[in-house]
Amino acid sequence: MSESTPRQLDAVVIGAGFGGLYALHLLRQLGLRVRVFDDASSVGGTWAWNRYPGARVDFPGGPYYCYTFSQELVDEWDWPETQPDQPAVLAYLNHVADRFDLRRDISLSTRVTGARYDEAAQCWEIELAGGERVSAQFLVCATGALSAANRPNIPGLDRFGGECYHTGLWPQQPVSFAGKRVGVIGTGSSGIQAIPVIAREAAHLNVFQRTPQYAIPARNRPLDAAFKRQTREQWPQLRATMLETLAGTPFPSPTRSALDDTPEQRTAAYEQHWQRGGLGIAFGTYGDLLSNAAANETLCEFVRGKIRQTVRDPALARRLLPSYPIGTKRLILDEGYYETFNRANVALVDLREDPIVEITPHGVRTERGEHPLDMLVLATGFDAITGALLRLNPRGRGGRPLSDAWAGRFSTYLGLAMRGFPNLFMIHGPESPSVLYNMPLGAERQAQWIRDCIADLRRDRLGAIEAAPGVEADWGRTVAEIANQTLFPRTDSWYTGANIPGKHRQFPVHLDAPQYFATLQQVAAAGYQGFMLEPSTDSPG
Repeated sequence: MSESTPRQLDAVVIGAGFGGLYALHLLRQLGLRVRVFDDASSVGGTWAWNRYPGARVDFPGGPYYCYTFSQELVDEWDWPETQPDQPAVLAYLNHVADRFDLRRDISLSTRVTGARYDEAAQCWEIELAGGERVSAQFLVCATGALSAANRPNIPGLDRFGGECYHTGLWPQQPVSFAGKRVGVIGTGSSGIQAIPVIAREAAHLNVFQRTPQYAIPARNRPLDAAFKRQTREQWPQLRATMLETLAGTPFPSPTRSALDDTPEQRTAAYEQHWQRGGLGIAFGTYGDLLSNAAANETLCEFVRGKIRQTVRDPALARRLLPSYPIGTKRLILDEGYYETFNRANVALVDLREDPIVEITPHGVRTERGEHPLDMLVLATGFDAITGALLRLNPRGRGGRPLSDAWAGRFSTYLGLAMRGFPNLFMIHGPESPSVLYNMPLGAERQAQWIRDCIADLRRDRLGAIEAAPGVEADWGRTVAEIANQTLFPRTDSWYTGANIPGKHRQFPVHLDAPQYFATLQQVAAAGYQGFMLEPSTDSPG
């Protein structure tokens, strides 16, 4: 922490990604003393850590995976391609930090080790690594939905004698795969993005697969000058559409059922989007692919057919065929993933047939034998959405830790606040649209609500705001009712916590973003309905 950082602040923000940077920008506009703390050495949030080869935006990217609040920012930033890579996104966030003079209130390489609410003083006491402390009336947790790296509990992992990297904690210095025997454990988003890149350089690559995944061609390509100019000119209209759609894209959601078309018509629609690339095949063709199992199966079988066509070895292709409803795990954009298995230097280890027994000093031992390795890449994802918050484990009223409050299952109000934790706000918290929405736009909208809430509290000389009794249960039922109208709860995924041993299975995403953000405005307009408001202990009288 800088020596110039005041120990008494109005607000502390944890995290310097999309949410934290914009929260800082907005709260400073209120004249507040604000400080952002982040463990990384750079701004960027998850984009500062996920430097693994092949890391790219998997949202309908380019000019849409960005802040939308400033026309000037849109006009001056030049996105190079349809699916920007990690360096491009990190460069953008560094530009934002400079453009809005944010760095003077950011402490990097500074880990928050604890947070405790002081009920008498109506403030949060924040402890930093090294023992330094600051206090602030408000605590904004912009800790990220995909930031708590999941290191697998595999016997012997710490004994491995070669190089070992986690995709979510990739080193800043270049990593060479040349001439090496590499093993990748995990075939989720990060694994599928990294595997083709590693395969082109490694002497041999073993892919350790537990669950086959659907991957859609990204067809990444440069954005031409005419498209960029048109996007800037039409930005107000594009943004208005983004605010109204389920995923926060400028593309209206389809309403037609997949079952209304003939098989030939469906195949033609899917083929058109397959050749174009991107997620339009799932979100731009039919409106019931995530709510009707029969409709969903039509797309599943189309993609399985593409896998069979691409992978030359029929037996290997069968082991790569997914069986769950497409889209209910993270739908992955790839650049040659299935083609990679046609390479002579790539082998698939199907862990359903041949489970890992242990990691040895020299490689990975499965039930059928040992796979010698020089390097191990853990593409095992994250303890998503709740993981970073639980690792922070703030203590609320009575010193009760979040791990106790969320024992068994998590609960929130509006995905923004919790009972027992006054003046604590979350960005991309559980039971908000978070990872199934345009995350920069979602962070923007939540940060704006938090800014307005804090402004109202200070205007009315209120010292604390906290979710009222009963509202969390009602909110949880609302989120679950929406999810249960879809196919999402049918699949074990990192959405539901299935990738973390012992984690309670609970769907954490509000799937109707327009309804969600309308509710936020209604709650505020009704005087923060569902919240308890406390007068400030510093107020006269």
